[in-house]
Amino acid sequence: MVKGPIETYQKLCYKEARNLQSRTSTSMTQFKSPFIQEAHDRGFIFQSTDLETLDEQMSQGPVTGYLGFDATADSLHVGSLMQIMLLYLMQKHGHKPIVLMGGGTTMIGDPSGKDESRQMITEEVIRANIEGISKPFNTALTFGDGSSDAVIVNNYDWLKGLNYIDFLRDYGPHFSVNRMLSFDSVKLRLEREQNLSFLEFNYMIIQAYDFLELNRRYGCTLQMGGGDQWGNIINGVELVRRVDHKNVLGLTTPLITTADGGKMGKTAQGAVWLNANRLSPYDYWQFWRNTDDRDVGKFLRLFTTLPLSEIEQLEKLAGSEINLAKKTLADEATAFLHGKDAVIEARKTAEKVFEAHSHNLAQTDLPTVTVSAEELGDNGLQIIELMTQLNLTQSKSEARRLIKGGGARVNDVPIQDELATLTPETFAEDKLVKISAGKKKHGVVKLEG
Repeated sequence: MVKGPIETYQKLCYKEARNLQSRTSTSMTQFKSPFIQEAHDRGFIFQSTDLETLDEQMSQGPVTGYLGFDATADSLHVGSLMQIMLLYLMQKHGHKPIVLMGGGTTMIGDPSGKDESRQMITEEVIRANIEGISKPFNTALTFGDGSSDAVIVNNYDWLKGLNYIDFLRDYGPHFSVNRMLSFDSVKLRLEREQNLSFLEFNYMIIQAYDFLELNRRYGCTLQMGGGDQWGNIINGVELVRRVDHKNVLGLTTPLITTADGGKMGKTAQGAVWLNANRLSPYDYWQFWRNTDDRDVGKFLRLFTTLPLSEIEQLEKLAGSEINLAKKTLADEATAFLHGKDAVIEARKTAEKVFEAHSHNLAQTDLPTVTVSAEELGDNGLQIIELMTQLNLTQSKSEARRLIKGGGARVNDVPIQDELATLTPETFAEDKLVKISAGKKKHGVVKLEG
């Protein structure tokens, strides 16, 4: 581990991250640690402070690693699922996961990826939120006292008693304000001339201190997080090195976007929540069932526990057969979070909805356009074109505006891409698709043959 000043160390870490991305771009990369190998093959690894050392350590015995979750709501959403799956993989391969609840850091607010300061919430609300966001971990992880059993801890337990003067004297000298100002989470806010409070500015120091405490209390040597946490993780790695002279490591996951460039888990209806009281298991199942064809393989790797060999077979499906892969994705992702019984009920509900949809469209006198598979071709027909043919809009430009405004739907599912198309795979068994413009205008596209 490098012994130089923090700026030099961080530059080397960024260089290591770039090298890592080029090394892991090939599926032929081989690692000693089964965890690192599977995490790499499934697409979980983005950056690491020292992947070679981490691989070596994890191949020799159990490693304790943690991920932090701030309690800003009473449920996590699907954007956090990748981190939960990473903890699951750790435990699967014999390592010990720590789930860190940010009872203390939630009071401050992480500026990473935010355009404005987080709204302050009370301790009572934070406690209730922690109870809510803990639920997915009860099904994803096994808790106990064993070497690979997971634990949930709350950083409020050690942050609440800190003496401000002592904290500044002991740890303040190890942080460079110059370097902190260069972090994207800070720099972007300042460039946009958006307020960044001194409270938020302290977040990265507090998060670094969390790593120090977890290392002292639990022997934790690995901090993980999303790519937007890279700067915060580097601070924690360096603080442990400088204060306790121990070598600890960091690992980040990539930002997951959908094939159309959207952020994973963001829909026209809002966030895709993980708790059943915020989003029903059926709606959760439908979210995965409606995955873009181009994302199915990636999501099967990241969000299910299916063997990679089975996923590779599903990735080969084409045409209408891709629906089997989508249903498998929906089944497996829902079972992981809500259990197999929830999948059975979701499938029953989906069948009832489909039967009603088929009957209603077949019997309706809605405007109908008939197309052939040849007309659709490999690239499909643009929905804006079909909307004008069905007289749902007066022009393609009006259709584009409607899509941008969230008012266009295909089979009652909002579309957000003005270049979206209908392909043969879009059609279900009844070969009918409903296109809607707003709440009152509807039309049917029928696939011939």
